[in-house]
Amino acid sequence: MKQLQLTPELYDYMLSISLREHPALKALREETSTMMLAAMQVAPEQAQFMQFLLKMLGARRVLEVGTFTGYSALAMALALPDDGRLITCDISKDWTSKAHPFWEASGQAHKIELRLGPAVNTLQELLSEGQRQFDFIFIDADKTNYINYYELALKLIQPNGVIAIDNIFWDGKVIDQSETGGQTREIRRLNELLKNDERVDTSLLAIADGLFLIKLKPE
Repeated sequence: MKQLQLTPELYDYMLSISLREHPALKALREETSTMMLAAMQVAPEQAQFMQFLLKMLGARRVLEVGTFTGYSALAMALALPDDGRLITCDISKDWTSKAHPFWEASGQAHKIELRLGPAVNTLQELLSEGQRQFDFIFIDADKTNYINYYELALKLIQPNGVIAIDNIFWDGKVIDQSETGGQTREIRRLNELLKNDERVDTSLLAIADGLFLIKLKPE
């Protein structure tokens, strides 16, 4: 079994031959990189992979849990048809305010609905509007609620849809036994749940900080 270490030089080469980044995405990524919490932003190669996945799925309705400055929301909106819809939820008005000018400048704002407030509440509200609404759900928010988000997402995803959960490796902390913080502990709990959950099929991709893909098994 061959496993190649992705050195900084190889990473740069990978981006140089594969990344096709919309100008508004690049501008938003570069602006976010100046912020103190820039590491929370989705990697460009991961955003492009999700665009590819949405197009393969023929997705029209997408739910995002965790907006930050709106980079991943914009990337996914760009992959949707003109009448597609993306609901993105976050708790921070400050972070999400950075997103709106880029959503507008790229001509994608009409596809994106931002819902501010605790994401568990937002998902429960969406569930009250009906199950099986979404073709794709991306979870990238507070890790202490990851299992709650996952369980709600299972009810919101349509049978052939895909759930993607970010930060599964948590910068390597998941295998560091000295790391006992709440977020690390909850990611470990989620990983164990996904390992044994007979309701779903899964695939863990070693892209960026680890991305779990989940699909409901046929009933």
